[in-house]
Amino acid sequence: MEKLLTDTHYNTWLSLLDVKLEKEFEKIKTREWTAENFKFATAVSVMSSSKIEGETLEVDSYVKHKMLDIEYLPNLTEKPNDLYAAYEFAKDNRLSKEHFHRCHAIATLHLLPEQLRGQIRKGNMLIMEQQSQRVEYEAASAQLVQKEYERFWNELNNLIELNLKIEEAFYYASLIHLIFVKIHPFNDGNGRTARLLEKWFLSSKIGEKAWYIPSELYYYNNLKAYYHNLARVGLFYEELKYERGIPFLLMLPQSLIFEK
Repeated sequence: MEKLLTDTHYNTWLSLLDVKLEKEFEKIKTREWTAENFKFATAVSVMSSSKIEGETLEVDSYVKHKMLDIEYLPNLTEKPNDLYAAYEFAKDNRLSKEHFHRCHAIATLHLLPEQLRGQIRKGNMLIMEQQSQRVEYEAASAQLVQKEYERFWNELNNLIELNLKIEEAFYYASLIHLIFVKIHPFNDGNGRTARLLEKWFLSSKIGEKAWYIPSELYYYNNLKAYYHNLARVGLFYEELKYERGIPFLLMLPQSLIFEK
């Protein structure tokens, strides 16, 4: 059985990569690592990720909420604040399956009942595009999800222990994001925690300033392409063709150079 987190498509991805990752990340690394800088970058990331999931508060409004203590109605800030707390937890803890499940529980405090937070789903799952409510793809079936999720983490644990070049770190971070959302292991909160997991893995490989990379904002600003590239690998989990996922894997590097 071929690995999920495979390097099979790495050389093709590398040949199509048109971003000088080392050079562009050096620009981000010039930003001082401070509580305020992390707070600002995380507020932008969290609200961008939340808007992908249909939250209505604008990104700049949420930044004002976090940076200037501007108050909004609780229903506008509760779920983004939960996700913000999950990012803080991730920043302060080593990436592991146990910590990730804790992150999911934190991020879904106002989204799921307690017994479903951080727990693998029992039923089947269809993924809908938020804007059009069109079916995008079918996740791993109820019979497969636990097995596939364990397989995913076994491979991810191996990657966590490896020293990777920056190109490999970006490739695998994107692939982790893609594979995770295709498995869709939880009842809800998969998209927002997938984007968190991508960045958590990246920060574990290239340093804490990876938290400053505006990947979630880039995905939100290019939402049509984000959904299209996720969907192009196939509709049914057992028939996915990950070689078609290279355009998705090229999106994370683009977040280093896009105009905000």
